[in-house]
Amino acid sequence: MVRNKHCLDTSHRDLSTELFWQRVPAWKDVDEATFLDWKWQAQNTVTKPQQVLDLLKDIVSPAFLEDVREGFKGASMSVRVSPYIFGLIDWDQPYTDPQRIQFVPLKSRFRKDHPLLTFDSLGEQKDSAVPGLTHRYSDKALFLAMDTCTVYCRYCTRSYAVGSNTQDYEKIQLRVNRMRWQRAYDYIRSTPHLEDIVISGGDTYQLKADQVAEIGEALLSIPHVRRLRWATKGPAIMPMKLLTDHDWVDALTGVVEQGRKQNVEVCVHTHFNHPKEITDITQRSLSVLFQRGITVRNQSVLIRGVNDDPEIMKMLVKRLAYVNIHPYYVYVHDLVSGAEDLRTTVGSAVAIEKQVRGSTAGFKTPTFVVDAPGGGGKRDAHSYEHYNRETGVSVYRSPAVNPDKLYYYCDPIDLLPESGQARWADPSEHDRIIAEATEAALANRHQEAHERKSLLHLPMTSANDVEDVEMSGAIEVLG
Repeated sequence: MVRNKHCLDTSHRDLSTELFWQRVPAWKDVDEATFLDWKWQAQNTVTKPQQVLDLLKDIVSPAFLEDVREGFKGASMSVRVSPYIFGLIDWDQPYTDPQRIQFVPLKSRFRKDHPLLTFDSLGEQKDSAVPGLTHRYSDKALFLAMDTCTVYCRYCTRSYAVGSNTQDYEKIQLRVNRMRWQRAYDYIRSTPHLEDIVISGGDTYQLKADQVAEIGEALLSIPHVRRLRWATKGPAIMPMKLLTDHDWVDALTGVVEQGRKQNVEVCVHTHFNHPKEITDITQRSLSVLFQRGITVRNQSVLIRGVNDDPEIMKMLVKRLAYVNIHPYYVYVHDLVSGAEDLRTTVGSAVAIEKQVRGSTAGFKTPTFVVDAPGGGGKRDAHSYEHYNRETGVSVYRSPAVNPDKLYYYCDPIDLLPESGQARWADPSEHDRIIAEATEAALANRHQEAHERKSLLHLPMTSANDVEDVEMSGAIEVLG
């Protein structure tokens, strides 16, 4: 028996079939065949702030246009928006449209960066074994093949390298370079415990077909590599490439099929954030990969005003499943410069996950995670050692990365209660806030260790003994 009337809702199947791009005056005469040509999409991608302003001058208010103009001046990412996404934006409601929020900055929405923010908040550069290869987890590495994308997201955690320099930000360069690639291959080959390679950037959608084949062949030639993941936002922002760039799709298919022959898993990881991004074009495009036996998983970012709502997130998850994409992760928004207005809280993530879980099959339900600042890696959002909702500081441990270190995530200050905002407004309070969070996290750890010893009927001695009890040992005995 269906207990909840919402279970009967099938609106996630209602994919847009309209010629939505024709709402933009410059493209009002563009027919579907032209719009589905990936080369037309690439040639008409918006890559300069002035292009945005020119496209919008007749369809938005002068005040909004000025807001955009000033917004680009303080942005950490250069602009790059495909016609597909630009056409999906509801320019009648531009302040609240979820796609506009992600890709077109507004001066009026800017918030001051969090005091603890750093430009490379996840510490990827310090974990770079060779340029463009991050090795943090023992058996997994992140290979950054290039530094350009099909679209530039305002919230990009890799804004320290992705895209060209902006007015206020100078970036490191990770351009396509076969000598750099070879150094990455050599490192992977010389590190036998590496089994899982994520190929990212930038965006692998930007690689040429022969480069996809070349990278795939090189990595598949390394015997201990067991999994390859091609990371791309392309299906979300230029899905028609899968319909009309046959060489690229064939190259990817060739790598997948060769991997299958070698018992190596090769899949695609993509990045949808809102159900509106999934249209009839998306379904047709993703069917190409599905029919070729290519697994596609999705990683979303929890973004304020975009998907930080249980009903929107449930719709996104079900719509992804409907077009044969596996929802995998939802990231709590990283601390990214110039994007503070997009972040939301750890508390919101935990609350939304509770609502989403159970709304569809478990294997189609994403895990909500915090990518712990400073290099702690992905932690379940709810798995913090301590969370102070007044100061917004959550503390995580990452035993697989560094069991002796604590990692701190900070909620956006403007979403804290007034008392918390006042403390962060005083620079002399910052160290005290972190010290309090550290003390509370260690106290919780002592308490949990005490409870584990009690469960195991072990004699209690000192606080130091409590701290030395290993969770793994408790699990082994209780298992």
